[in-house]
Amino acid sequence: MFEKGGYVVYGTTGVCRVEEITALNMKGAAEDRMYYVLRPCFQNGSTIFTPVDNEKTKIRRVMTKKEADALVKKIPEIEELWEKNDKEREKQYKEAIRSCDPGEWVRIIKTSYQRGRQRMAQGKRATTVDERYFHAAEDHLYAELAVAFDMPKEEVKAYIMEKMN
Repeated sequence: MFEKGGYVVYGTTGVCRVEEITALNMKGAAEDRMYYVLRPCFQNGSTIFTPVDNEKTKIRRVMTKKEADALVKKIPEIEELWEKNDKEREKQYKEAIRSCDPGEWVRIIKTSYQRGRQRMAQGKRATTVDERYFHAAEDHLYAELAVAFDMPKEEVKAYIMEKMN
């Protein structure tokens, strides 16, 4: 169980703060069931109510600073997804986003970045699929690292580049 005030990664929503752990006094909600009240950190105005025992949507705690440092150090070693078939690669991208695994998000970022560079060298634009999943993976990764490192999300990319050089 997560603690009130803590941070979690909730499905494809991303980083959320646990505002409350409570029974809901709402029509349709079981009275004996406990719920997390989650507030997405980088989306204004939304609140998520999810059962504590929810098994459908992945939920995990945000990385610690130590775990985040280890991930950033490991980025050069993380391999790209080299699937040639566009449909299969999109399927792998989708699974990687849903996995809530920061290492998988790095794989998407590296893959779509490299594919974009290759396509530009051929005089082509990056594919819509590569761009969409690149931005989604970046958004999830940078949000979690921002919370782990206690820094603004906008500074995370520069921080990673500095640590890798």
